[in-house]
Amino acid sequence: MNTLRDRLPNWAGQPVIFVKWLIFACLIGLICGGVGTLFHFAIDAAAELRGEYPWILWLLPAGGALIVLLYRWCGMEKDRGTNFVLVAVRENEPLRLRTAPLIFAATVITHLVGGSSGREGAALQLGGSISSKIGRWMGLDDKDSRVITMCGMSAAFSALFGTPLAAAVFSMEVVSVGVMYYAAIVPCTIASLVGVGVAASFGVPPTVYDLTGVPALSIVTALQCVGMGVLFALLSILFCRVMHAAPKLYNKFIPRPVLRAAVGGALVIALTYLVWLWNPGTYDYNGAGAGLIAQAIGGQARPEAFLLKILFTAVTLGAGFKGGEIVPVFFTGATFGCVAAPFLGLPATFGAALGMTAVFCGVTNCPMTSLFLAYELFGGQGLPLFALSCAVAYMLSGYYGLYSEQKIVYSKFRPEFIDKKAE
Repeated sequence: MNTLRDRLPNWAGQPVIFVKWLIFACLIGLICGGVGTLFHFAIDAAAELRGEYPWILWLLPAGGALIVLLYRWCGMEKDRGTNFVLVAVRENEPLRLRTAPLIFAATVITHLVGGSSGREGAALQLGGSISSKIGRWMGLDDKDSRVITMCGMSAAFSALFGTPLAAAVFSMEVVSVGVMYYAAIVPCTIASLVGVGVAASFGVPPTVYDLTGVPALSIVTALQCVGMGVLFALLSILFCRVMHAAPKLYNKFIPRPVLRAAVGGALVIALTYLVWLWNPGTYDYNGAGAGLIAQAIGGQARPEAFLLKILFTAVTLGAGFKGGEIVPVFFTGATFGCVAAPFLGLPATFGAALGMTAVFCGVTNCPMTSLFLAYELFGGQGLPLFALSCAVAYMLSGYYGLYSEQKIVYSKFRPEFIDKKAE
C-alpha cells in the first residue's frame, strides 16, 4: 500500500516530511524533556537526602537486591541497558515501555544508597523507550521508528545535562561508528532544543564550566595535546576493559543475581571506608561525583582519584546497580587530566577539560559529539586543541567501547568497511 509520501511528487513530499517531523520532534521533546527534568530533580533529591543522612550508605546491599528484584518482577532480568537502545535504533528492535519507570526508579535508588554511577546513560534509556513506544502507537514504519527513538534519546539527554547540540549529535553518532544518521538531524535537533527548553523552564541549569588557563594554539601546544591524547586513549581502554570485566567476574564467582547485588553493595561500603583511612569523612566516589569534576576543572585533583572512580563504578554497575557511565567517564578524564597535564607543560585546568572530552571520545567513539561538548561545556575556548586531543584519543583507543552493541562500521585507521562490534 502506497503511503502519502509515495503518492506525492518529490517537490511536495519534502515539505510534508519536514512538517511531520517538526510536529513529532516537538511532541517528543516536550514529553521526554519533561521526564528528563523530573529525573534530574529525583536524582538531586536522592543525593541531597544521602548527604543529609550518611547512614543511608549502609542500605547499599538492600538497595542492590531491590533493584534486581524489581527487574525480575517486571520480566526484565535480561535487560542490557543502553545496548538495547542502540539495537533499537540500528535494527528497529522494540523497546518495552516498562524500561522507562524501571531505569528511573533503579537509578534513583542507586544514587540514594551511594552507588557510583551517572545518569546520562539512564536518560538515553528513558528517552529511547518512551519515544519508541510512542512511535509504535502512532503506527510509524521501521525507518521512522528509528528516528523517533533517536529524538527521545536527544531530548532526555539534553534536558538532563543541558547540552542540546551534543545530545542531538550523540544520538545520531553513537549507534554505528563511522556512520552518521543524518536523516535524523532535523528531528533530533528540534527535540533536543525543546527538551532543554522544558528543563530550563523548570529552573534546571545547563552544565557549564568557567575554564581558565587555555593556551594559545602553537606547534608546542599542539604537540602537548597530542601527548595528552595518547594518555587519554590508554585511559579510555582501561576504563572500558574494567567496566566489561567487572560483571564477568561477578557472574563467575556469584551467579545468583540478588546475592551478587548485595555483595556488590557491601563492597562499595568497604571501599568507602577504606578511602576514609587517608581522607576521613569523604564520600567523593559515591554517586556521580560532580563536585570533584568541578574541582578538577578548577585545577585541583588528587592523583588517585581517577583510579578510585573507575573501581567504585565497576564494582557498583557490575553488581547489577543501574545508572550511566558517562558522568564517571567525565570524572575519570577530568581528574586524570588535571594531574597529568602539568607534566607535559599544560595548565591543570585545561588538562582537566581536555580529559573530560577526550576520554568521553575514547570510550564512546563519538568525536563530533566530543567537539560539541567542548564547545557547550567550556565556551569554545581552545577548540582546535580539544579537536586534536579528541582525534588522537579516538584513533588510538582502537575498537574498544562502553557499549558492546555499538557497531564499528568503518575502520579508524584506513577508509575500509569492517562492520564489527565494539570490544
